[in-house]
Amino acid sequence: MTTLVIVESPTKARTISKFLPNGYQVVASMGHVRDLPSSADEIPAEFKKEKWSNLGINVAQDFEPLYVIPKDKKKIVQELKTALKNADELILATDEDREGESISWHLLQLLKPRVPAKRMVFHEITKEAIKKALSNCREIDEDVVHAQETRRILDRLVGYTVSPLLWKKVSFGLSAGRVQSVAVRLVVNKERQRRAFRTAEYWDLKAVLQQVKTDFEAKLMTLDGVKVATGADFDPNTGQLLAGKKVALLDGAAAEKLKADLQDKAWMVANLEEKPVTRKPSPPFTTSTMQQEANRKLRLSARDTMRTAQKLYEQGYITYMRTDSVHLSAEAIEAARSCVEQMYGAEYLSPQPRQYTTKSKGAQEAHEAIRPAGSTFQTPKQTGLKERELALYDMIWKRTVACQMADARQTQVIVDIQVEKAGFRSSGKRIDFPGYLRAYVEGSDDPDAAIEDQEIILPALKKGDQPTCKKLDAIDHQTQPPARYTEASLVKTLESEGIGRPSTYASIIGTIIDRGYVMQQSNALVPTFTAFAVTALLENHFHELVDVGFTARMEQTLDDISTGGTAWLPYLQKFYLGDDGLETQVKAKETQIDATTARTIELENLDVKIKIGKFGAYIESEQGNASIPTDLTPADLAPETIELLLKQKSGEMDVLGYHPETGEPIYAKLGPYGPYVQLGVKTEDGKKPKQSSLPKGVQMADVTVELAVGLLALPRKLGEHPETGGKLQAALGRFGPYILHDQGKDGKEYRSLKATDDVLTVTFERAVALLAEPKATRGGRKTKEPLRKLGVHPTDNEPINIFEGPYGNYINHGKVNVGIPEGETLEDITLETAVTLLAAKQPAKKGRGTKTAAKTTGTKKTAPKATGAKATAKKTTTKKVAAKKTTTQKIAAEKPAS
Repeated sequence: MTTLVIVESPTKARTISKFLPNGYQVVASMGHVRDLPSSADEIPAEFKKEKWSNLGINVAQDFEPLYVIPKDKKKIVQELKTALKNADELILATDEDREGESISWHLLQLLKPRVPAKRMVFHEITKEAIKKALSNCREIDEDVVHAQETRRILDRLVGYTVSPLLWKKVSFGLSAGRVQSVAVRLVVNKERQRRAFRTAEYWDLKAVLQQVKTDFEAKLMTLDGVKVATGADFDPNTGQLLAGKKVALLDGAAAEKLKADLQDKAWMVANLEEKPVTRKPSPPFTTSTMQQEANRKLRLSARDTMRTAQKLYEQGYITYMRTDSVHLSAEAIEAARSCVEQMYGAEYLSPQPRQYTTKSKGAQEAHEAIRPAGSTFQTPKQTGLKERELALYDMIWKRTVACQMADARQTQVIVDIQVEKAGFRSSGKRIDFPGYLRAYVEGSDDPDAAIEDQEIILPALKKGDQPTCKKLDAIDHQTQPPARYTEASLVKTLESEGIGRPSTYASIIGTIIDRGYVMQQSNALVPTFTAFAVTALLENHFHELVDVGFTARMEQTLDDISTGGTAWLPYLQKFYLGDDGLETQVKAKETQIDATTARTIELENLDVKIKIGKFGAYIESEQGNASIPTDLTPADLAPETIELLLKQKSGEMDVLGYHPETGEPIYAKLGPYGPYVQLGVKTEDGKKPKQSSLPKGVQMADVTVELAVGLLALPRKLGEHPETGGKLQAALGRFGPYILHDQGKDGKEYRSLKATDDVLTVTFERAVALLAEPKATRGGRKTKEPLRKLGVHPTDNEPINIFEGPYGNYINHGKVNVGIPEGETLEDITLETAVTLLAAKQPAKKGRGTKTAAKTTGTKKTAPKATGAKATAKKTTTKKVAAKKTTTQKIAAEKPAS
């Protein structure tokens, strides 16, 4: 008897195969095999004339979706059908969440097996888990499938109904999304708070005291018995002192006077208190907390975290990585406690096994937390993993083990010291027993170092002691605006508000960045002008779509559908149809929304109007209009910046200084790609003035005449290369400073300067040394040599190699490149696999229309083309919404965007 087992990826297939008996054949579907069409080209000819084809959902026929097989999946589907012909049984073993259930349902619909078909689920890929899953197969859960289909249909209804309105009223190519737009609004609201914030100033004193030859610090707390103002006394949203606060607010003059008054006065310990403090370990990871901690500790994006976790899961190292649950099985608890006892000793075990309860809204994904797989946990060193995979596994292992460790016991020491009318306080902390901190400290890579950093040891003090004041300083403080969202804090907010689910966090953030609503500055998420305009339109005319509570209730309804508690069809009808439905609202608003108003952005403290134009944001004022540089965000748009841009546009620029040799004026200007300096102006014969960008990190306010002259002198001639005789130059380009090695007919060679190098002072010797280093590809660290040579292509005998690129490893054959599919490693790719992937990437030949694709599906279902403009913006919208099919092997690491 032969059993065919279908999973999503080849890696998962290979891992599972090791634990199945003889007679089982495991194959991969490469993720989703059907979806709503991503472009008008995919709509079957027989449906193109239907009114609903632009939407891809036949609303009149109970919201029936139109499903097609993507071009790059047709061969895979045929291979699956062929494999099924030789099987006596079919087992669908896709992931255990809604997405996995949906993939299994689609496979069942497409393959139409004539042999018994079962659904197998597991949360880890180990021998024990697979054996247990085989004996507990079940039918496909139709309620879960309905919930996932409803989610997909809702996303399409919102995106394809509202997006065309944004094209008409704001700018072509924009998109709206059921969850995406709410996430953008959160980021925009944070920026609004920052713009409305007004910095306030407050002062205090800090003393360095000495007792028994040991120095310690103390901070001013009271003055004449009245509490001295600290940052906690100010409104975090406005920056101003909270109303009704009875505190002593010191300015600079008062602080300096108090400092002078306390000089040479006696200091005395007035009170000393010790408090025992107990700290408990955090629960094991959920998807959300793993993404947050990986962002803080490893500087990984949510998307990269999920991709790495997907690989770890499919290789059998961790349990399923999309989960709301903090629950641990008895087997996992025993394994964690065994690790604690072996590595740290029995005294570090918690007295009783710890079990955690899930508290997040709508927890519904897998049934266990993310942890190392198996009944015994491999230590990070035992896995043989490297780099990013090792770092993430190490973090998961430590967090899981730490949750079964003893509490950390600390003693907090508070010493109150009086000097004249001023009360000071010194706080210390003593770690009596590190407990779980020995294994894991949130946000820290080195637990031992973190423990040392947490301890603040004070000298032995008692009431009545008179420490000596060695130093007393008046300290100036300013209130800080609310911190921008990072990926970690946005994920935390999305989870706490019940927006999205574990399968969507990474794709939500990826979508709003990819579509130009948010820019990343260091680790912060900064909204663009487009984000402000779109958010304002949706708030004013479709408030429910960007309301946090409404979106969270939608998520809860989808959860209820998955358990059979709510019927999916009536919910869709109520949302989209009727007098209050989305379809009616959009039609009504199309005539009510004024496009000029929709393209105008209201920003705090600006006397000009900011508008969205065909070529981006621009300033509209009585002095004229001026384009806003593409890398300038609303956060950077101060009155001074606007004045500079308007002066540049009118030609009335302030002169920075004059060139010491030519006497020409030097200007500091803002351009489309950032700030730059310019020598002179355009001449009558049309000759353009010399310009040079500012180096990264240099602000316009910091530019001096000397710096400008140096930049305008670039490129600098350094000499001739000692081996080739080629000319060496130091120059500054769009991607930063670099060394140029010009060898004439033999070509040019470039090397980027390091962070410690200065383009204005780098020496000839340093340039030669940099050129001697292997050349790195932009965005990567490897050389241009192939990472692997797979062989030659069977059709033309040209080589097929694997290279490292700025967006990951890729396969190259001639002029065709294709990314390595999700879940696959460098070593997994064979020549045969590469040829298949390259074939799927080749352009389709004319004559193969979508009619054939429609027949292949064997269903009535398919989807839309973009209204009007040849689906250009539609492709943008669906590109992320159908994230699973953007590559041949896209699997669960990146669920469709909402």
